[in-house]
Amino acid sequence: MEINGLAAIVTGGGSGLGAETARQLAAKGAKVALFDVNMEGAEAVAAEIGGIAIECDVTSDEGVAAAIAKAQEAHGVGRIIINAAGIAPAKRIVDREGNATSLDYFRKGIEINLVGAYNVMSKAAAAMSQSEPVNADNERGIVINTGSIATQEGQIGQASYSASKMGLMGMMLPAAREFTRFGIRVNTINPGVFETPMLTNMPQEVQDSLGKQVPFPVRLGTPNEYAKLAIHLIENAYINGETIRLDGAMRMAAR
Repeated sequence: MEINGLAAIVTGGGSGLGAETARQLAAKGAKVALFDVNMEGAEAVAAEIGGIAIECDVTSDEGVAAAIAKAQEAHGVGRIIINAAGIAPAKRIVDREGNATSLDYFRKGIEINLVGAYNVMSKAAAAMSQSEPVNADNERGIVINTGSIATQEGQIGQASYSASKMGLMGMMLPAAREFTRFGIRVNTINPGVFETPMLTNMPQEVQDSLGKQVPFPVRLGTPNEYAKLAIHLIENAYINGETIRLDGAMRMAAR
């Protein structure tokens, strides 16, 4: 699918993977709307790339509907959806004192990472389904969800995070199959350890240790590398219903 001139929506666009993907989409000629609760970051990126920033809690039914309507009013129907909003809650299921962790911890990760992605995908796909195809393949758009290698190698303390990201993988193929009649593709990127605020806010020694665990290249991944893969998935019409690991051959240990 040719990116130039299409409308794109990037959740979590105010920082990290979302921000860099928004930059590369804009460089390709897309009209980009950034959804985020971090409006300072989203507005800064929007000003940089000539896009728009829209405050949006992805877990809100009404909020997402309103944000998509606002983006559509400004740019037209969103054809490229990048779900990069997410959190990485870290708690044991049973703490060191033998107490069960609050259910709110588990629920919050599922709500933002999984339900939020579904919420945006479903509403954006509904708008796409009522629009005209953009090319001879009858494509109407694409949804790219952001998973994690923690889907398969979740570490101790990542029960909520891993479950939410595995949910994205489980949701992907049924969605891709359902959307074939509309010409909408659905794919998932599972990043490894990347230079995003989730990691760069950790002590430098922790970042260095994680980078050294990557077989090759021996370093953290960069948002640029995630964004380049997202761009390829958009442009290559034959990649559909697929999950791609982006991790330098890393396999996470138990802790």
